[in-house]
Amino acid sequence: MDTVMPWGKLTGLIEPVYRQAEGAGRPAVGLERMLRIHFLQHWFNLSDPAVEEALYDSRAMREFVGIDLGREPAPDETTICKFRHRLEAHALGKKILATVNAHLAREGFKVSTGTIVDAMIIAAPSSTKNSSGERDPEIRQTKKGNEWHFGMKAHIGVDSRTKLIHSVAASSANVHDSLALPVLLHGRESCVWGDSAYQGQSAVIRSQMPRAGALIGFVSGIVGAGLNADARVGCSERKAL
Repeated sequence: MDTVMPWGKLTGLIEPVYRQAEGAGRPAVGLERMLRIHFLQHWFNLSDPAVEEALYDSRAMREFVGIDLGREPAPDETTICKFRHRLEAHALGKKILATVNAHLAREGFKVSTGTIVDAMIIAAPSSTKNSSGERDPEIRQTKKGNEWHFGMKAHIGVDSRTKLIHSVAASSANVHDSLALPVLLHGRESCVWGDSAYQGQSAVIRSQMPRAGALIGFVSGIVGAGLNADARVGCSERKAL
């Protein structure tokens, strides 16, 4: 990922809103270093405290981020959390994804004509023991199987050939997976795969991508963004949604 990611363009995108240290306080952590940590969190599904711990446990992660524990500690979870919130406050997530996708397309990693759609629940604490004494109004509870979950939901669209994520949307956990379909498709698909949550959505899919025709597939056993062998089977062999 050192050579694949357009680090210079990404840091240039964030630099105008990245607050540097002022006065005689502790110097700010380098922007690219914080961005690399942010990407590690997404790639390995790590919380703020978990990625801090991982940086101490994993030599490979430290080398990727550029941390030498003999000279400096890893950024703590508070610093990591503040950086993530700054990206969210300035709505930079979609811009970062668009920049990465455009760069990959220029390098030959073109978006194919197949998309796999899926959603995952991102847990959040339900406690009201905070400064406001209230829960985030955008966070809701939902039931999955026989268990209740409280948090948000991440909806993703994955290129079926390269396995790269090309679209992302966030919602409250109680929003049904299928409602995010219009924003997950890039419109040039001829095939779409999804799990049972997307059954019965043929009309919605065709309205977004006329080329799809009848080649709309059903994949069982997709967990998060993970893709099993079923996902590589041709659309014509899938069960229609």
